[in-house]
Amino acid sequence: MQNDFIQEAFADRIGGNKFGKGTVLYKFEKIKRAKREAHAKNPNLPLIDLGVGEPDWKADDTVVEVLYEQAKLKENRFYTDNGLQEFKDAATKYMSDVFNVDGLDPVNEINHGIGSKPILALLPQAFINPGDITIMTVPGYPVMGSATKGLGGEVVNLPLLPENNFLPNLDSLTEEQCQKAKLLYLNYPNNPTGAVATKEFFEKVVVFAKKHNIIVVSDAAYAALTFDGEKPLSFLSIEGAKDIGVEIHSLSKAFNMTGWRLAFICGNEKVIKGFAAVKDNNDSGQFAAIQKAGIYCFNHPEITEKTALKYSRRHNLLVTALKELGFAAQKPKASFYIYVKIPQGTKSGIKFTSAEDFCEFLIKQQLISTVPWDDAGPYVRMSVTFEADTEQDEMAIIKEIKHRLSNIEFIF
Repeated sequence: MQNDFIQEAFADRIGGNKFGKGTVLYKFEKIKRAKREAHAKNPNLPLIDLGVGEPDWKADDTVVEVLYEQAKLKENRFYTDNGLQEFKDAATKYMSDVFNVDGLDPVNEINHGIGSKPILALLPQAFINPGDITIMTVPGYPVMGSATKGLGGEVVNLPLLPENNFLPNLDSLTEEQCQKAKLLYLNYPNNPTGAVATKEFFEKVVVFAKKHNIIVVSDAAYAALTFDGEKPLSFLSIEGAKDIGVEIHSLSKAFNMTGWRLAFICGNEKVIKGFAAVKDNNDSGQFAAIQKAGIYCFNHPEITEKTALKYSRRHNLLVTALKELGFAAQKPKASFYIYVKIPQGTKSGIKFTSAEDFCEFLIKQQLISTVPWDDAGPYVRMSVTFEADTEQDEMAIIKEIKHRLSNIEFIF
């Protein structure tokens, strides 16, 4: 058999010559397969999807109209490279109006990205050399860690535990880890726990980062989706934060623009400059018409406020139902996620040894889809972005969830 030179050519960062031959499935692929199997066995029972991490609403009609009008303009056809200055100006004002972050330089301290995921993936290219460390929190969004490993760097994971209010224990890091660390990734409000950071925690982060010369990357994708009196909190609102860090904001969650791919990064001028240099060699900027629709969003934060009210209402319904079923569920103060510890099993003899076990049980037996997390204890993430057109539809879905689970005697 002729030598397969292409198989041998794959880079080590994606598996080398074993790429594509592994049997380990990414958990979201497992969920998709379990959904298909459940549908096949129960074709007349509708799937209730609590696993979707995307808004159920589309972008506001007014935002769509701006895109439509701007897309017709000939002058918007060009590459935008590192972004329109008017987008940066509007984002600067947005940071001041919504997050009380004043003093950002819209020329040197802010840049756009084609979604927050590419920003997170590109940042390590500006800072990570082989052997350098990126500090991550788990469970969490892994892309910055994956990018770090691809560059020959290392990842140190800090678990998010209920006894610490799902905030990382920075004091658990060794001196050697702190010396080798270049980047510290934080995500608050948090995916998947729904936890929010406090001003006191962010103040501690600033002191820690300055002491050890570590760059802080605050992923604030859900920062504006707060409720029940919780005010949006930016890491950059903390004194000294801009000296050592940056923050990423996404229009995907706050303005229901997931597929539009638009975000921005702001903060420390040198970090922004490094990011811009890397970005300039990876993409040619987001379509100008989309950026101009983003400008409209920045000037209309009431769109986010309306969305947050919907999530708050749905959280109330789902948490109440889960508590009545015996789960130790708590309503978060932000985001659209509920993070719930799984039961040990059922009185009928079923045992759940992991969150994946429980997630698979819910899909296959009850056609309820969730996302498993076993990184820091067995939990499932439930999202309140399920499809429901009216408040009556919302209540009907929650009622159906409770109905499907009420006949199961869980052991906690």
